[in-house]
Amino acid sequence: MLDTSPLAAAVERFADRLRAMPQSRLQQGAAATALELARELSVRAQRLEEAEEGRGAAPAREMPDAGVFVVGDQVAVAGLDLAEALAAAGARADGTTAPSEMLDEAVRLVEQAELRATR
Repeated sequence: MLDTSPLAAAVERFADRLRAMPQSRLQQGAAATALELARELSVRAQRLEEAEEGRGAAPAREMPDAGVFVVGDQVAVAGLDLAEALAAAGARADGTTAPSEMLDEAVRLVEQAELRATR
């Protein structure tokens, strides 16, 4: 089974930082960056889940813009959903893009978003 703890740790760290940010910082772009990340992580998780179910449909659900005060939770939910989907994909790896490569890329996305949001 694929160890997705690096993704979970990165997501939780960023989510905690977002939850602790003042409103002014969130409104200056941190929330927008976080929402963009949450949406991307959500799309990736949905794609993996659709592939597991044998459906190649495009992701149908978009992470809503629920306001600056919930983006930390949105990042956490989307990131942990992706971690679960990657763990399941790792258990059934079929020779396509390796789940470990997807995991590494997702961790990089979270780290880059955190840098942009906290500068």
